[in-house]
Amino acid sequence: MSRVLYQFPISHYCEKIRWAMDYKGLDYTLKNLFPGLHLRTTKKMAPKTYVPILIDNGEQVQNSHLILTYLDEVYPEKLLTPKDPELLQQALEWEKYCDVEIGVHVRRFGYHYLLAEPKTVIPFFTQGGPWWGPIFFKLFFSKLEPIMRKVMSIDQAGADKSKVRIQQAIDKLYEVYKDKAFLVGDQFSRADLAAASLLAPLIMPQGYGLDWPEEMPAELQAFVDMNQQKLEPIRQLYRKLR
Repeated sequence: MSRVLYQFPISHYCEKIRWAMDYKGLDYTLKNLFPGLHLRTTKKMAPKTYVPILIDNGEQVQNSHLILTYLDEVYPEKLLTPKDPELLQQALEWEKYCDVEIGVHVRRFGYHYLLAEPKTVIPFFTQGGPWWGPIFFKLFFSKLEPIMRKVMSIDQAGADKSKVRIQQAIDKLYEVYKDKAFLVGDQFSRADLAAASLLAPLIMPQGYGLDWPEEMPAELQAFVDMNQQKLEPIRQLYRKLR
C-alpha cells in the first residue's frame, strides 16, 4: 500500500491531515517540500500549487478539506464527518470558518514576526528535508522573504488585522468549549480537528511533528499569554486526542 502526504512540516493545514490519518491509524509516508521550491513538484502533480497533497494508491487529492472528506469516504473507521445531516452541516460550517478565520490569519500573523527571525523560521522550512536545505535557505532567505510577504500580503497592517480576526475566533470557540467538550454533537469531528490544528502554531503542542523553538517572537508570545485560558480547550484536544 502506498500512501504519501506531500507537505510543509510547519503548515497547520497539513497538520489537519497528519492528525486525521494518525487518528484513523493509517500508515503513510511524509514527503517534505521546501516553500518556494515546492512549485517544481506540485505543478507536476495537481491542479493547484499548494499543499497538502495526498497520493493514495494512485488517487490524488489536494486541499485539506477535500482530503478529509476523501479519508472518511475511503477509510470510514473513526469518522470525522458526522452522518446526521444537521450535525454534518454544522461540522462543515465550523471547518470552513476555521479555515478562513483562523488558518489564513494565524499564518499571516505568525509569519509577519517569524520572517524577521531567520534563525527561528528556517528550521521550520527545512525540517525533514535534504541536508542542503538549511544552507540554501540561509543563502537565499533575503530573496525568499519579500516574495512570501508579497504573496501572502504580510505586513504590519495585515498582521494587525489578522490579530483581531484570530482573537475573535478564539473568543467564539471558547464560548462553545466552555459548555461542551466538542463543537458538534458529542464526539470529536472535523470541526474540532480544524479548530485545534489551525490554532496549534500558537500553542506549539507536542504531536504536531515540528521541533518548536524554546520561545516565540515576543509579539506572538504576548498574544498567546493573553489568551492562555481561552486556548486551554485546544491544548486539551491535543493532550487527549493527538
